[in-house]
Amino acid sequence: MGFTDTRFNVNLSILFTELPLLERPAAARAAGFTAVELWWPWVDAPVPDPAETAALRAALDDAGTRLVGLNFYAGQLPGPDRGALSLPGAESERFRANVPVAVEFARSLGCTSFNALYGNRVEGVSEAEQDELALENLAFAARAVAEVEGTLLIEALNAPESPRCPIVSAPRAIEVVDAVNAATGLDNARFLMDLYHLSMNGEDLHEVIDRYTAKTAHVQIADNPGRGAPGTGDLDFADLLDRLTKAGYDGWTGLEYKPGDGPSAGAFAWLPAPLRAAS
Repeated sequence: MGFTDTRFNVNLSILFTELPLLERPAAARAAGFTAVELWWPWVDAPVPDPAETAALRAALDDAGTRLVGLNFYAGQLPGPDRGALSLPGAESERFRANVPVAVEFARSLGCTSFNALYGNRVEGVSEAEQDELALENLAFAARAVAEVEGTLLIEALNAPESPRCPIVSAPRAIEVVDAVNAATGLDNARFLMDLYHLSMNGEDLHEVIDRYTAKTAHVQIADNPGRGAPGTGDLDFADLLDRLTKAGYDGWTGLEYKPGDGPSAGAFAWLPAPLRAAS
């Protein structure tokens, strides 16, 4: 596989999870990676003890790994994701409380890319009310991200695994991106193109790349079926990543796949070591 024009980072919330959180940056660096991303690491604490964020910051710095992407609080991941954005009351308040904490933590590490997961539909509240609140919360997050000249990412999940999520297609995610930008006037919301989720939805990945690369600020990959490493399923990543490059994409591509039965360090044989370290 030829990926010489792709900048890869590894997601430490799905890979290296056999290790404690603070040991994962060093393990990723030992595997050759210099850039990492994270889901919000403290699933029950949108506002963790400052000592915990300081410890993770030190672990990333000590390992020589650069944080290039961070999720806002979304509850327990992988799913079922909670409706943090769209559920009135305490859950929405937890999301809003997390935003400035996450922005400051990421900013201190030079990271300005933030993923805000929409969450699931909830019982007892109309879809229109949920969507209205979600847009308000996304606009709130976009304004906070703008203070660090950052980007707010909107991701489409997949319907088979997240049947209650209202964003399960690239066109729907783009609608939300456009709505957030219209609401704020900041133009800092962008699409997170997760090729695994889109493939699970049965979307034409070539068409998605051709239509939406201009509005894409981050890419994530896993093979399908199985959500394993490239080469374990049917997706042709050499073709897909080459198509992204030709469409003008030059951002990060996050490895967000399951490592399989063995340790995570053994899940990168498909990617030559010189291509793991990215500037």
